[in-house]
Amino acid sequence: MRTLDLLHISLADQCLYGFADGQLVLRLSVSTALNGPGELNGSGCTPRGLHRVRAKIGEGLPLGAVLRGRRWTGEVWSPDLAAQFPARDWILTRIIWLSGCEPGRNRLREVDTFRRYIYLHGTPDTEPMGIPRSHGCVRLRNADLLALFPRVPVQCAVQIDEAACPLWAAESL
Repeated sequence: MRTLDLLHISLADQCLYGFADGQLVLRLSVSTALNGPGELNGSGCTPRGLHRVRAKIGEGLPLGAVLRGRRWTGEVWSPDLAAQFPARDWILTRIIWLSGCEPGRNRLREVDTFRRYIYLHGTPDTEPMGIPRSHGCVRLRNADLLALFPRVPVQCAVQIDEAACPLWAAESL
């Protein structure tokens, strides 16, 4: 498995495209913000622009591990647990925490991606992929996140925008 050096998250496609040495090597379905794109703190939107992976959390945790405040609660998601906490926005399995690279757009003050706690994270398999449903983060299937996590180094570039994956890249998979 090749280490990825760029993740392109397409809001149009609701897909994450993983690149290694300029070649598309991975495509995963995601779910971005129900509120659409946007950078303001409290907006519930997915921030656009260039980001970097600032931290990776959850190495070694079980599939479906429940994370709150970036710490494992000791719980593993189940339908019974979901019924107990129906309003919870589930952050499961792993966290890839993003930091914006563009001052005034997604870094610093009221648009700071890192301070907004914008992650790539797992979500229950009952949640749909391919349509915007999150509260701002990028949701992935737990199994997909588990496969992605070791391939994404800290400082990996993450571009989030409305653009679809270029046709030349999509055809190379």
